[in-house]
Amino acid sequence: MTAARFMVGGRVQGVFFRAGTCEQAVRLGLRGHARNLADGRVEVLAVGDAAAIETLAGWLRRGPENARVDELERMDADPAEAGEGFEIG
Repeated sequence: MTAARFMVGGRVQGVFFRAGTCEQAVRLGLRGHARNLADGRVEVLAVGDAAAIETLAGWLRRGPENARVDELERMDADPAEAGEGFEIG
């Protein structure tokens, strides 16, 4: 099991970025969350199969139609941080 935390910057709040991320993560069988940060970025925690996380990372680089992703930072995370499903916070 793999866990990754992504920090996504650009125009990523108010463009259904978290909802789109949740849809992708659920489709890929991932656990974790997507939440807005006070600095305008979105934090995504993804836990599950490494290949599924890579697929999600590819989606995060683009985001939904109205988003503009300027930065995507990835770091290792603790799988214990994720609940049973994927949540929007």
